[in-house]
Amino acid sequence: LLGFYKGILPPVLAETPKRAVKFFTFEQYKKLLGYVSLPPGLAFAVAGLGSGLTEAVVVNPFEVVKVTLQTNQNAFTEQPSSFVQAQQIIKTGGLGFQGLNKGLTATLGRHGVFNMVYFGFYFNVKNILPVNKDPNLEFLRKFGIGLVSGTIASIINIPFDVAKSRIQGPQPVPGEIKYRTCFKTMGTVYKEEGFLALYKGLLPKIMRLGPGGAVMLLVYEYVYAWLQDTI
Repeated sequence: LLGFYKGILPPVLAETPKRAVKFFTFEQYKKLLGYVSLPPGLAFAVAGLGSGLTEAVVVNPFEVVKVTLQTNQNAFTEQPSSFVQAQQIIKTGGLGFQGLNKGLTATLGRHGVFNMVYFGFYFNVKNILPVNKDPNLEFLRKFGIGLVSGTIASIINIPFDVAKSRIQGPQPVPGEIKYRTCFKTMGTVYKEEGFLALYKGLLPKIMRLGPGGAVMLLVYEYVYAWLQDTI
């Protein structure tokens, strides 16, 4: 059973600062874009792109450690701890693109595209659809928009996710690096496995980030409003 939870510590450690960075930088980029004459709809998308790129830089080292642990086929009790695994990665590959920041370009693409669609779609559609006076219906309205936002963003960004997994995961031939850069990896996957291979894992991704994206936005909005009223 514990095999399903391999690599759980890195995402647990990463999620709190990752989400904080996502929403904090989104608000900051949104304020900065207020000085530029951009249509509000486009400003939300650009601010989301900026927050995604910033988030990717923060989260990528955790992703490298997580993927390395998850692809370790030893029993849960036999594999190294997250800290030891990070030390091993730094020792063999350093802090650069062959070590703790392997696959950074793919992670930048994954988070940048996701957040651009996620925030852009959510806030634009939310401003178009009329607000419900009934709090329960308003909650459902926001949840529905968030669910669709997370789903669409997952569908659009998954090729970057596939590329990231190939680059950060074990290579097909030990000692030989087949997957190096983001777009080259996408091209290799497309050429060897077909177009649909770029969408492998789409269903579990949607199951995770569709409702997860809705919950995240709702918690953010309601907690943010509560803090504004309270503090």
